[in-house]
Amino acid sequence: MPSSDSSVSVISQCTIYPHQKSTIKSLKLSVSDLPMLSCHYIQKGVLLESPSCSFADLLPSLKHSLSLALSHFPALAGRFETDADGHVHIVCNDAGVNFVHAKAKTLSVDAVLRPNADVPHCFRNFFAYERTLSYAGHVRPLAAIQITELADAVFIGCTVNHSVVDGTSFWHFFNTFAEINRGAKKMSKSPDFSRDTVFNSPAVLHFPEGGPKVTFSGNDPLRERIFHFSRESILKLKNRANNTLFKTTHNCNGNGNDYGNGLSESAEIFGKQCNDSWKAVPRYNGAKTSEISSFQSLSAQLWRSVTRVRNLPHPKTTTFRMAVNCRHRLQPKMDSHYFGNAIQSIPTVATAGELLSRDLRWGAELLHKNVVAHDDTTVRRGVEDWESAPRLFPLGNFDGAMITMGSSPRFPMYNNDFGWGKPFAVRSGAANKFDGKISAFPGREGNGSVDLEVVLGPETMAGLLSDGEFMQYVSAVE
Repeated sequence: MPSSDSSVSVISQCTIYPHQKSTIKSLKLSVSDLPMLSCHYIQKGVLLESPSCSFADLLPSLKHSLSLALSHFPALAGRFETDADGHVHIVCNDAGVNFVHAKAKTLSVDAVLRPNADVPHCFRNFFAYERTLSYAGHVRPLAAIQITELADAVFIGCTVNHSVVDGTSFWHFFNTFAEINRGAKKMSKSPDFSRDTVFNSPAVLHFPEGGPKVTFSGNDPLRERIFHFSRESILKLKNRANNTLFKTTHNCNGNGNDYGNGLSESAEIFGKQCNDSWKAVPRYNGAKTSEISSFQSLSAQLWRSVTRVRNLPHPKTTTFRMAVNCRHRLQPKMDSHYFGNAIQSIPTVATAGELLSRDLRWGAELLHKNVVAHDDTTVRRGVEDWESAPRLFPLGNFDGAMITMGSSPRFPMYNNDFGWGKPFAVRSGAANKFDGKISAFPGREGNGSVDLEVVLGPETMAGLLSDGEFMQYVSAVE
């Protein structure tokens, strides 16, 4: 349990069971689920103001809402089981999830959201199952909720097995939990548990005795910062990246659609209206687009600046990797609320010399072309490639020159209002963090703003904070 930090103490824990028994017996892990068995459970949470009610009243409400939510997401209350043929299944046996109540009454909002400072380590103690591999779902619950009382706030941390969910499914569940707690009588979006997709495969992934190991070192010294980018700053980057391709640039004209199509799960910002209300804009539909998006421009700037401050030799190959949401890329499209992993990884490579000697547009265009090219044919080719040699996902920075972008600013993270207000902030635990791991969140004010959670080695982080080309676009650092 997360009790190593003396400021956080676990008060109680229990198992929460679904309100209704599952009608689904089992779900076989797919080509997209299986590689995540060597990754940590996903850990994301929201910092909220203290509710007006007492915790004695709040905790039963949250437990009941979680029980109702699990009835809609029965896979999360199950366990893994490997059959005689080596296939791993989620057995939807209603075994329940872990619920933890903790206190950190010496911590305040001001202490944990300090401006111009690294993210404090206390956040990793606001989550259950720190650095637990997803393979452990054979013996551990597939999800856990931890409620941590601070002096003037509450943190709700959600931990879910990464072989059960990708980011899209994670936030679907977390949003539903919040939606039910604030009084919704009917789910706004039901999950799709069908398994008749291209990712369903007879291929078997074999594991060493005792199960897989994490693919990166968890003991390297790291620093973590949150960099905030306003809509205006991101549009400046977009205009700079496109200035040799277009005579005009696109500013907000009431449509807010300045992020382009064909983006990855890490980059699928489809924008907000200028009045900060979500309005759907056309998703990527396989059509090619020549405009570099706002998020691709931001990613290219980060790639350039991190590569520069790492002081890599010019011939050294650098890699910028991002996860692609495949639901809408396949033909026919998958259900947008398909529950499970439906992602693939896009690596974009360039030598350090090429990336730094060219302008921003050059690197942004590399990212853009790779993302737009990831269509139905590419997705199916990726599945076939994996089936020919089943393997775990190689998460990490193996040569000192890699960046991995995860999460997405289009995930509705700030929709996690449990009934007493919008979150102050979104934070993550220690899971899957290494030098070069970046997570993209929406900015709290919406309207196309973005927060980047950046994890780097100490010297590299110090260099990034001094990199003028990068920092000129940063609105705030937390």
